Amino acid sequence: EAAGGLEVDVVFVDTDYSLDMLHLVSILDSKLTLLAGADEAALRSCLSRLLFVHCYSSSQLLLTLHFLETTLSSRPALALILIDSISAFYWVDRCEGGASYTKQEEKLSRCAELLGRLLRDYRITVFATCHAIRRPGVPSSSSDSERSYLCRSWQRLVTHRLLCSRQEPGDNMAAEGGHDQEQRRQQIFTVHCTTSSSRVKASWSSSFCVTEAGFSE
Repeated sequence: EAAGGLEVDVVFVDTDYSLDMLHLVSILDSKLTLLAGADEAALRSCLSRLLFVHCYSSSQLLLTLHFLETTLSSRPALALILIDSISAFYWVDRCEGGASYTKQEEKLSRCAELLGRLLRDYRITVFATCHAIRRPGVPSSSSDSERSYLCRSWQRLVTHRLLCSRQEPGDNMAAEGGHDQEQRRQQIFTVHCTTSSSRVKASWSSSFCVTEAGFSE
């Protein structure tokens, strides 16, 4: 809490095999030291609240979510599930499903239904990334082209959608010398958020910067 955290448990489901755990630990250690002067014990305490899982197929993802249903009942502090990404097996499932759309979407639909049950029964938060899969026949200029083309069960589950775009390095270059080199090591992203809940519909935008030390607004 001294570092501004909520002290809740988090599950990270990595389907893209893209998370660098050593880099994550390095960033966390730096943040704890900077904000609270924390020691190794505080770092271990934070990491003990992180459950990290690899999934290599939709079937394993489904089994993992079933496992989480049991985990949630025994770990009341678990409040957040991160999935990177929910669309990792989209093309594999399409190939395995043949000509039947129902078969193609069966596994992801079951995952979405199970996530919906976890959201309803345990009041957790689910945050999932999604690759830019476009709807066939929809022009790229259409707003619908920005919506992921996943199964309806997943679409009904989504209440907030964040579209991230990275700015070109030259967009924020106004300095020279060392400061210019520092700018080049930074990645500036713009995120546009829209809500799709039945009660409130809104949208807003923000920007953040990603560096070796993490990210900041």
